[in-house]
Amino acid sequence: MSTNNWQYPFSSSTNSQVDLSSYDAFNQGMPYKTFQRMREEGPLVWCEEENGAGFWSVTRYKDIMALNKNAKLLSSAQGIRIEEQTTEEFEARKTFQEMDAPDHTRYRILMNKAFSRNEMGKFEGKIRHITSDLIDKALALGEFDATKEIASQLPMRMLGSILGVPEEDSEWLVQKGDALIANTDPDYTDFVLDKVDTEEYRMLPFRSPAAIELFDYANKLLKRIRNGEKVGILNLVMQPNKDGTVISDDEFRNFFCLAVAAGNDTTRYCIAASMHALANDPQLFAQLKANQGNSDFFAGATEEVLRWASPTTHFRRTATEDFEYENQQVKQGDKVVFWFHSGNRDESMFENPYEIDFSRSPNRHMSFGQGGAHVCLGMFLAKLEIKVVLEELTRRVKTIEQTGQHSYLRSNFIFGLKKLPVKFTSV
Repeated sequence: MSTNNWQYPFSSSTNSQVDLSSYDAFNQGMPYKTFQRMREEGPLVWCEEENGAGFWSVTRYKDIMALNKNAKLLSSAQGIRIEEQTTEEFEARKTFQEMDAPDHTRYRILMNKAFSRNEMGKFEGKIRHITSDLIDKALALGEFDATKEIASQLPMRMLGSILGVPEEDSEWLVQKGDALIANTDPDYTDFVLDKVDTEEYRMLPFRSPAAIELFDYANKLLKRIRNGEKVGILNLVMQPNKDGTVISDDEFRNFFCLAVAAGNDTTRYCIAASMHALANDPQLFAQLKANQGNSDFFAGATEEVLRWASPTTHFRRTATEDFEYENQQVKQGDKVVFWFHSGNRDESMFENPYEIDFSRSPNRHMSFGQGGAHVCLGMFLAKLEIKVVLEELTRRVKTIEQTGQHSYLRSNFIFGLKKLPVKFTSV
């Protein structure tokens, strides 16, 4: 049962007309008023775009779910972000996220076994050991940046174990992953997408030169695998499926870039969001403490943290033909954007959606892109990491206090706290 009234911790804005195409749209937090207006206006709302053709925003839960199922009508193969790309660009940069069936299905089958619940479950002991170590170090620091010292450190250190790379390489890999997926934030890259000329990198993933270095690193991993070495789960990714299909070298390199970028950010910002919530509402922390040892409760709390944080704000699709949806006329080639963060605050689906309710059940959130074929490959690992962090914080920390101003990632694609100053006290 929810006992808090802490409704808008991620935004103080009353602006209902935020330009969602702007990379600065979420600098002050998630623009809930804008999404609420759109949900009230209709199932599809047309949005103008300063440097593009414009796009349809889908903000209601039921409409996102319905349209996300129709991959024949709404294709992923022309990009998943609002940014427009030429055919040449998206063909060069695509991962299996930017594929439709049957190609997406074929490659997803190859990768599913590497990221299955059972495979990820093997890492629980390692996750718990790393989490305990990070919390102990945080307690010794006094005040610290929770995003930097805990939320980013756990997935970063796990990345090395899962991908089979030396732990000392993990920090470098995450820096390059940040440069890719946070390519609109000057804190993470010198090649900010809308601030400098990135034309020469337009054929690289995320239009980022960091991809060149990651491609080189991936080539070395490929060589190790072909020499018979076991390289984490990457050996599973390279195994042929039942019809003998093996991913190509280009596909492996693009997949590796995606794994490094997306495999860190989603979990990082969910963990940061959870600590932000616990620091600002002690009742939430008290609820966790009252349920220590109750694995089912913490599994439910993890799902609520995922709904609450919703770090992947949107995926875009492209209409393959003219169609009508709820009296709206969509033209072939139109961009249609699913706003998962808005869907997770839809009042028609979630009671008291602006409150955190660790006992929320059912909790059919869409933080992993549920409803379509492109549901997040790493969701079992993300859930396990978040659950362990909540359990270990409850066991090892007495209080969490925010000690300074937080700040947000400059992006309209990934949403999260890139800085969160806090203080822990020991039990």
